[in-house]
Amino acid sequence: MPLKTAIKTPCTSVCSLAPESGLCRGCGRSRDEIAGWIRMSDAERDRIMAALPERLAKMEGIGA
Repeated sequence: MPLKTAIKTPCTSVCSLAPESGLCRGCGRSRDEIAGWIRMSDAERDRIMAALPERLAKMEGIGA
């Protein structure tokens, strides 16, 4: 039986959506991205994860 591999996730267990941006203050993902994470391909998750540092930096800049 093949071993299951863990799904990469940026989750920091700080689950709070900023009303200004609609993004999670902990990881930077949108509600839809969080909800669909398990069904996404590795490529989709990698693309989103690459965008998260910029999203989080913008959120810090607006005080979210």
